[in-house]
Amino acid sequence: MPNKTLILEKQVFHQKLIRMAYQIAEDYADEKKLIVVGIKDNGAILAKQLQKQIAKIADFDVKYCDLKVDKSNHQKDTPSLSMDVKELKNANVILVDDVINSGVTLIYSTKYLLDFPVKRISTAVMVNRDHRRFPIKADYVGLSLATTMQEHIQVDFDKQGKGVAYLE
Repeated sequence: MPNKTLILEKQVFHQKLIRMAYQIAEDYADEKKLIVVGIKDNGAILAKQLQKQIAKIADFDVKYCDLKVDKSNHQKDTPSLSMDVKELKNANVILVDDVINSGVTLIYSTKYLLDFPVKRISTAVMVNRDHRRFPIKADYVGLSLATTMQEHIQVDFDKQGKGVAYLE
């Protein structure tokens, strides 16, 4: 088993999550509705936590839904949302994943959401690795980390949804 190095322990992970929530609430303060969309599996767990934090501080409606995407077969997969797509009409959307590596998952997920008449899409990730193959970026980032292509970031959540991140 490869060596694991803890890069975000629970308290720091949570602090970064709260900071991201405040940034999002501030950027969307003039809006009436925000939908936080989490990419299954870890992105969905992170998005639920982010939605709860934003809802505590924002004066607008904050909803959550998850997006199921086949991360190993983006081009042949048809993503699916856990909410009626009609709710996306003129909605502000925050697309959330745990780690952004090459940008493949975020770009295909964004492409899917662009099939609907959304008002604005922003992206949020806990760890940004900067190994882009596609022109997409994270608008809200917990931690940016320079890594090699051989290294791997693993985000784990406990039963309460509290996260930690490791470098392998």
